[in-house]
Amino acid sequence: MVMLPQVEHELHKRRRSRNIGLLVVLLAFVALVFGLSVVKITQGDMMQGYDHRPRASMLPKDPAPPGQNTAPVAAPGTPAAQQGVAGASQGLGQ
Repeated sequence: MVMLPQVEHELHKRRRSRNIGLLVVLLAFVALVFGLSVVKITQGDMMQGYDHRPRASMLPKDPAPPGQNTAPVAAPGTPAAQQGVAGASQGLGQ
């Protein structure tokens, strides 16, 4: 039995060229995503995540910040909290 060489059909040639074109497009997309990822990672100190909360770093500086409160604060629901702040401070000295 004699084996004749397979002749490639025109349909297969077209399919191969389309597949190569698709490969090029996909590789370009992967290269674009990789490049953007590298740029974002190398410039990460300039980025801040957005978590739907106000960011303290974005707020303007307060020229007269409030003084620090050194008075003790009683936990809600405790007897000292029911007496008020003056009662809580008197209760600590006893």
